[in-house]
Amino acid sequence: MKPSTRRHLSWLTQAALIGGLLLINGCQHTEDDALPFERVQDGEDMPGGETTNVLLLGSNAFIKPASNLSDEHESLFFSGNSFFNQNWVEAPASTQSRDGLGPTFNARSCSGCHFKDGRGRPALTPDEAQQGLLVRLSIPGADEHGEPLPDPNYGGQLQDLALPNVPFEGKVKITYTEIEGTYGDGEPYTLLEPTYTIDELAHGPMSDEIMMSARVAPAMIGLGLLEAIPESRLKELADPDDSDNDGIAGQINMVWDIDAAEHRPGRFGWKSEMPTVEQQTAGAFLGDVGITSRLFPTENCTDAQAECQASSSGGEPELADHLLDRVTVYSSALAVPVRASFKNPQVLRGKGLFHQAGCAKCHTPSHTTGPHPFLPEFEGQLIWPYTDLLLHDMGPGLADGRPVFDADGQQWRTPPLWGLGFIETVNGHDRFLHDGRARGFAEAILWHGGEAEASKEAFRNMNKEDREAVLRFLGSL
Repeated sequence: MKPSTRRHLSWLTQAALIGGLLLINGCQHTEDDALPFERVQDGEDMPGGETTNVLLLGSNAFIKPASNLSDEHESLFFSGNSFFNQNWVEAPASTQSRDGLGPTFNARSCSGCHFKDGRGRPALTPDEAQQGLLVRLSIPGADEHGEPLPDPNYGGQLQDLALPNVPFEGKVKITYTEIEGTYGDGEPYTLLEPTYTIDELAHGPMSDEIMMSARVAPAMIGLGLLEAIPESRLKELADPDDSDNDGIAGQINMVWDIDAAEHRPGRFGWKSEMPTVEQQTAGAFLGDVGITSRLFPTENCTDAQAECQASSSGGEPELADHLLDRVTVYSSALAVPVRASFKNPQVLRGKGLFHQAGCAKCHTPSHTTGPHPFLPEFEGQLIWPYTDLLLHDMGPGLADGRPVFDADGQQWRTPPLWGLGFIETVNGHDRFLHDGRARGFAEAILWHGGEAEASKEAFRNMNKEDREAVLRFLGSL
């Protein structure tokens, strides 16, 4: 049954059911203790509106197309799926639509980093190859559009793989330092602070002023819905000067849109450095797989990389426009899974505490979508991504020191929280934040600083029962 045909309980009925469940489960707090938002809100069980995946959960929770796709768009989705998931090969090859891999790259397919359309992680041991983590590179300054300047020898992203007879650029090594801390009730915890080094450099030293930013591959779900959030909504939420004095200064990252040839609000990437799913997709094809497109027509070969420059091309460009279109549809239309435990009393308590701590000031719960550039099915949907898509200063603990367009070295985009509870089932790990340093939800919260310092401290000073309720709520998303 399609989501549009499902009958939702009225708010009064839902409230009555929750009240009954509170009595049955013997919750410790009474109605007088109830927090704002500690109730079921209409539509929150369907975080993608009518696009929500209600059929296939578990380890396959992220692979379904939006439930309300037209037959035409569903056909393009499945065609794009094959080019997203299958390996690309070295050119020239008999499979001309899939050749052009490299010359240097980080993965042989998009799914090499986004396994089952989910989230990547850093290597967990010194001997494990990085898969799902990459390192962006730049030097001080910006080009005429505001983009970071690449390292002269290694470009804008380190590639740790290469074709035969082409040197890979280098290998990322991570070491962790344990940081000890204590909750307000005395319970201890530890955080892992990563240090990144690049070994086996093939083309001499990097710039003395090199800036590096490690990033894990995020989950792919709901991207088209985020693109359909109206620009007016982002401007409504933005408060770069903190005019209301609440300590939160959300800022739009104005980035270069190649197709439009103008600056537009960024929405995608860990610093909101990409304006559209199409440009994000084409950028990943070039940076991660070494595949050129009309948006990014030049190979990742610097003047120092002679073997890279001499390699065969898979065409000019290597990714034909119609294939870029199909992978863009695929990337846009991956459905957000339905929430199963949204009425659980502990989940509702955790939601109330999440709001009370101020987390929802940046992780804005819901939006109503406007027109989408090519998927009319996405318009007018009430969605629950828990993001404002804005930049926020997260403090020195999470800083990478690398500016991107309007984003400075301490700012990050508020990541969507929908689908969080499925990551461990889909991808077999619970590593969070932009570089995967956090082992679970609690550590991710405890790394928050800057504009989120007060919210982090509110969580840290909760009693254990309340902390567990917040974590249960996050796991229900």
